[in-house]
Amino acid sequence: MSNDPIHQFQLSKIVDIQVGGLDLSFTNSALFMAVVVVTSVLFLGLATRGRGLVPGRWQSAAEMSYEFVANTLRSSAGTEGMKFFPLVFSIFMFVLVANLYGLFPYFFTVTSHIIVTFALAMIVILTVVIAGFRKHGFGFLKLFVPHGVPGVLIPLVTAIEVISFLSRPISLSVRLFANMLAGHITVKVFAGLVVALGALGIGGWIGAILPLAMTVAITALEVLVAFLQAYVFTVLTCMYLNDAIHPGH
Repeated sequence: MSNDPIHQFQLSKIVDIQVGGLDLSFTNSALFMAVVVVTSVLFLGLATRGRGLVPGRWQSAAEMSYEFVANTLRSSAGTEGMKFFPLVFSIFMFVLVANLYGLFPYFFTVTSHIIVTFALAMIVILTVVIAGFRKHGFGFLKLFVPHGVPGVLIPLVTAIEVISFLSRPISLSVRLFANMLAGHITVKVFAGLVVALGALGIGGWIGAILPLAMTVAITALEVLVAFLQAYVFTVLTCMYLNDAIHPGH
């Protein structure tokens, strides 16, 4: 079981809760989602508590996170898009901290479950739809009819745009889920190979050098992927929110 690369993603009940035939049990996934939220709140609260004119390392990290999301949102959706800043910043911090927690041994990678990433993606898409109709009414539907398209091509182009829009939550969620899942499985496989070869004696120790080096290299790459996937999710979220503000562009 210890060498099973899939075991690290399995849900386990911590508190069994059954209500009206529904399984509302508190699982390891729920526990780490709560830990991610608490960690994010504590980090931002403690890092900005002093609000020094010359920021320290933690305050600098918090301010860099803030500026990254704010600048990305402004460049994608304009100053009007800043009303979505709390949502985008919350998603960015949740995804980033969840990805980083998944790098620790015996911790649970929340973003390796597609139900979690799909829920985040649906929050983004529903926000776009609700905000778009609230601001523009049926004018929001201009999103599916790009400006300058010849009349004869409007039905075809509109169908393509609708399919593209509906596929956004799938692509947004699968991208994050697949990267975290594949990376962790790869690390587990090479690490398990190191243990298996190490049990064979001196010859095995020599043979374990290469998979050990690969384990270290892939782990370093996973740190980069943790930041990169939070960045990509945030950038795409900002681009999608721009459609709610400027559907005709």
